[in-house]
Amino acid sequence: MANPLLRKKSIDKILADAEAGLHDGHGTLNKVLGVKDLTLMGIAAVIGAGIFSSIGKACFDGGPGVIFLYIFTAIACGFAALCYAEFASTVPVAGSAYTYSYVAFGEIFAWIIGWDLLMEYAIGNIAVAISWSDYFTGLLDKAGIHIPAWLTMDYTTAHVGFDQVNGMLAAGQALTSVDPGIVNRYNAWFHAPQLLGMHVIMDLPALMIVALITYIVFIGIQESKSASNIMVIIKLAVIFLVIVLGAYYVQPQNWTPFTPNGISGVLKGVSAVFFAYIGFDAISTTAEECKNPQRDLPRGMIYSLIICTVLYVLLALVLTGMVHYTTLNVGDPLAMIFEARGLKWISGIVGVSAIIATASVLLIFQLGQPRIWMSMSRDGLLPKIFSRLHPVYKTPSFSTILTGCLVAIPALFLNLDVVLALTSIGTLFAFVLVCAGVLVLQKRKTQAVSKFKVPFVNGKYIVPTVFIIAVVLVALYAPAHFVNILSKEGFPMLLFWIVASAVSIFSFKNSFSLIPVLGLISCFYLMAQESHTNWLRFLIWLAVGLIVYFGYGIRKSKLALNTV
Repeated sequence: MANPLLRKKSIDKILADAEAGLHDGHGTLNKVLGVKDLTLMGIAAVIGAGIFSSIGKACFDGGPGVIFLYIFTAIACGFAALCYAEFASTVPVAGSAYTYSYVAFGEIFAWIIGWDLLMEYAIGNIAVAISWSDYFTGLLDKAGIHIPAWLTMDYTTAHVGFDQVNGMLAAGQALTSVDPGIVNRYNAWFHAPQLLGMHVIMDLPALMIVALITYIVFIGIQESKSASNIMVIIKLAVIFLVIVLGAYYVQPQNWTPFTPNGISGVLKGVSAVFFAYIGFDAISTTAEECKNPQRDLPRGMIYSLIICTVLYVLLALVLTGMVHYTTLNVGDPLAMIFEARGLKWISGIVGVSAIIATASVLLIFQLGQPRIWMSMSRDGLLPKIFSRLHPVYKTPSFSTILTGCLVAIPALFLNLDVVLALTSIGTLFAFVLVCAGVLVLQKRKTQAVSKFKVPFVNGKYIVPTVFIIAVVLVALYAPAHFVNILSKEGFPMLLFWIVASAVSIFSFKNSFSLIPVLGLISCFYLMAQESHTNWLRFLIWLAVGLIVYFGYGIRKSKLALNTV
């Protein structure tokens, strides 16, 4: 008898179920998306607040040579994107990496990645909503419109700010000499109303933007597509304006030296830059709303990745050409470089565009999570209500509303630093499984029909050779590394070396395709850069998910009930 944890869904059955519309009698999702829409959605998810803020820190660390980091990161993401594209073309249904894992590995892996994606989308959206609120309130302040501070931040941030200022005042420092941002937090706590002895402090703009985006996503994919396309066109126009106008003020001497801090400086911003690119996977959740998903989804993913890389590289060159890279460690570098040239009207346009860019990211990810819930519900792993479609709007109604609540309410009260911790590791885990899934599909005796295949390059000798060279170089030039990985803090890197060695062995034995292997190893390496405490939180979340699965999903699964 087959192991129930590893029972798989056939691709033919998945496609038949999607075509039949296994929901609640309200038919199938509306098919309205073309390659242009998918490309713009990919751009919407990739070019977010990062291009208006974190690009400054990356330029500060790496100098003009930071363009190599953007190119390297795009290549690393490109490996994963190609694997996503093959799966999206092979299994063109909603569900993204969850559905792909069900086909490649079996039910328990599908559940794990589905549960992981719920964390990725929900927590990621909370972070985006909080960031949007920061940009929005900052722009209103510049326009002379002031929202009470206790309505613009979370409880913890205000409390910490209050304690910081009190400590400074007790040490004899004048309030006027304290950083205005910290004073704002102090004022939030000081002026907040109290209810039952508790300070009432909340991030109201974050709640309001999530409510608006959830409404747009709820009323239909056509409306979501239109809103996303409009926002993308606006922010692309602003970025084009910045590049063209900024090129006029570029001083080539600012590009010397090109890599002032060496390769270590360039790679210092790898995490922030990588996570600027990860949004392309969200568009794979809209597969059932595509007119021709097998052709258009791979194109949309790859086109958006190429366009975004070109824009990031050009923008980095303009930033480091207009001013010296050492001045770019600021929160709003695009606004700063034009204010330095006396063009304050450009900084205002950039501020508005940052709000639009952040909202577009929120929209794409709010679109993704309900469709993953819907797919899990179809398979019986979640209750049927999660796959209920609205009779008029043809969207997963309950899942969309629940997603809105699970993002909006925590966004009112949570600290940004807390919610950012889990987002990245969850995304990378999804990438790792998708890359591994392509390796599994390629080794099956009966190849699935797909209009897009990852180009095959035999990694039989290349992967083990690169692994051995990497081990030798680390042993020669950084021998302490192998000592450090044996500590508690080094656990993630120890896990990476174990996985990399196993992949190298299997690549030699089974002649694995090089591109999926490179995607798997590069994404797992980035996972290993996360702290051991972040890994612990991630593993606890997965453990909670397994409790839910063994308490409900394993019994209710349609594969278990022989109805699939």
